[in-house]
Amino acid sequence: MSAKSPRGIALTILLATAVAGTLDIADACVYWAITKGAPPERIFQSVASGLLGKAAFKGGAPTAALGLALHFSIMAVMVAVYVAASLRLPILTRRPVLAGLGYGLATYVVMNFVVLPLSNAAPRGPFVLASFVNGLMAHLLLVGLPIAVIAASREKR
Repeated sequence: MSAKSPRGIALTILLATAVAGTLDIADACVYWAITKGAPPERIFQSVASGLLGKAAFKGGAPTAALGLALHFSIMAVMVAVYVAASLRLPILTRRPVLAGLGYGLATYVVMNFVVLPLSNAAPRGPFVLASFVNGLMAHLLLVGLPIAVIAASREKR
């Protein structure tokens, strides 16, 4: 099976979504547990709040499950965009570290300055350097980099 076949592309998207999505949500759960004592359910509900607003925090396990599903859906879109771009721009698979870090930065900017402001999530509070650094590093190292490395490794098969 070719990495450029529809099946190969779909498998690449599924694998990168699973890896980057798991790393990203695990980072959020660990970071917010350490800094605010927030349980994973609350993290997942915060994702659902982008769709449901404050009501997400009163929905218990069902809204937590929705948030987790939304998280992986958003990640799948991020991955699909990168994989599609890599089929037209071979530099993305030839230089996966540089491209992945750049893509991580782009996803951070889009999520924080486009998606979140347009969502129903409550506005963020004051700037906190540790939260900014964690969020940025997560997008660089746990989202962009794995997506690019997986796309490049699948391309070589």
